[in-house]
Amino acid sequence: MDRLRIGVIGLGWFGEIHAETIKGIPNLELAALCTRTESRLAEQGKKFGVKKLYRDYRELLADPEIDAVSICTMWDQHTEPAIAALEAGKHVFLEKPIASTVADAQKIVAASKNAKGILFIGHIVRFNPRYRMAKEAIDAGRIGKIVALSSRRNIPAAWTPEILNKIGPIVGDAIHDTDIMLWFTGERIVSAYAQTVDVRGLKHPDIGQTMYRFASGASATLETVWCMPEKTPFDIDERMSIIGTEGIIHVQDTFPNLGIVDASRLHSPDTTYWPMFEGVRGGALRDEFTYFTNCALAGRKPEIGKPDDAAAALEATLAAEESARTGNVVKIG
Repeated sequence: MDRLRIGVIGLGWFGEIHAETIKGIPNLELAALCTRTESRLAEQGKKFGVKKLYRDYRELLADPEIDAVSICTMWDQHTEPAIAALEAGKHVFLEKPIASTVADAQKIVAASKNAKGILFIGHIVRFNPRYRMAKEAIDAGRIGKIVALSSRRNIPAAWTPEILNKIGPIVGDAIHDTDIMLWFTGERIVSAYAQTVDVRGLKHPDIGQTMYRFASGASATLETVWCMPEKTPFDIDERMSIIGTEGIIHVQDTFPNLGIVDASRLHSPDTTYWPMFEGVRGGALRDEFTYFTNCALAGRKPEIGKPDDAAAALEATLAAEESARTGNVVKIG
């Protein structure tokens, strides 16, 4: 087999971005779409020219002509379709977070162990070239032993009112930096402390400030603000510093990597994660899907996006949210 026929389960805004990305990958065929909303299903089927349209993911999984699925449902609706897809022998690209509870994450990890298909968790930041280069420098010993890390992942308020009624900023976004810090250090997180700030009175607070302690003794701070002013000209303020005993690495993926001034305002569009060129998504998301596809076609379990790694990141961020609720340091493991 030199081509995977893939279906997308969940057609919210990011499921649509997944579909736009899949269309640009030579050895992937967007073969099926699935969502419970009939009007959305018809709209997306027409947009992508896909004829196999399902409102029940079980019917999609029963289709022998589908080799793989991308699961983009809400995070608290990952467990059943992910396990069912693995049991059906499909290759699975599961968006982060892996699940909404540690117990459900463990169920998904267990289901992947003896599955015919591979399970890949979409922690996209590992495919950002700046973080990949940082990882290579760390692995080469260029900064010595890591002793401290800090990150910032802030986005404008206009993005987040709907999201904050579904997920908070720590699990929703700081999980990216948590995953990267686990990747860079190769260590366990042993405790978490966090505080949150409620600005707009939504279901979840707008701001999360998190501190971790790693098994090695290293410490980390993570800032996640989901209410930058709506006129902020860039979509994300993303940074990370890694301090070692022999060197420092600083990653910055924010304005002014590209600035466009037009008649209305200054814009700084995404150039890294899923930029669109001629109707097809590129960037780190395309690289992520390419990696997933190559692993699946080769029958090789992924070394990046491993289920156990994703479960560890989820456990740490859920511990941080518990800390914010209780005011206590939460031990992990």
